[in-house]
Amino acid sequence: MPQRAALALSALLVAQSAAFYGLSGRAETIPRRKPLYEFPAVIGDWRMAREGVLEQDEKNVLHADDYLKRDYRAPRARTASLFVAYFQSQRSGQTPHSPKNCLPGAGWTWSVADTIRVEIAGRGQPIDINRYIVSKGGENAVVLYWYQSRDRVVASEARATLFTAWDALRYNRTETELVRVVTADAAGGVDFIQAFFTELGRYNQ
Repeated sequence: MPQRAALALSALLVAQSAAFYGLSGRAETIPRRKPLYEFPAVIGDWRMAREGVLEQDEKNVLHADDYLKRDYRAPRARTASLFVAYFQSQRSGQTPHSPKNCLPGAGWTWSVADTIRVEIAGRGQPIDINRYIVSKGGENAVVLYWYQSRDRVVASEARATLFTAWDALRYNRTETELVRVVTADAAGGVDFIQAFFTELGRYNQ
């Protein structure tokens, strides 16, 4: 491992340890928030087509404090699946599972793994999110996902961990969300994200 990368990794581990263990003697600040089941069934041109439920074994693996699993539809036969997993604290090991790890385990093969920028109305800067193009048994899908804490959006798993440590040290809170959208094409997914992003931000302040 190059020396610079090793030093960066060491700094990350030290910061994370300080956040999770050095502050363990005081109760963590848990922000008040709206439950995800109240999320609108109609968002712009998109309407909920199905409300999904996780099986108990999936809940046991996920360890999320709240989640949302829905399919939405829009004109021109566009469809999108939205999954949000909320973790109110990450100090006890309740952390998001990266789709890059979960999807291959479910039999999906990836062909593209990069990041894209999405413009959001009313937001000064675009958000950077992960794009993961996968296939299985002749079926193709575009997976768009990111990690969100309050108004901060992070694509990188490593940066998300670093920000968690920073939030623990400075604000005594470590809550985060994994937001994932699955569509047939990236353009439809981006349109859906632009429709719901601002509204979702009201559920985690």
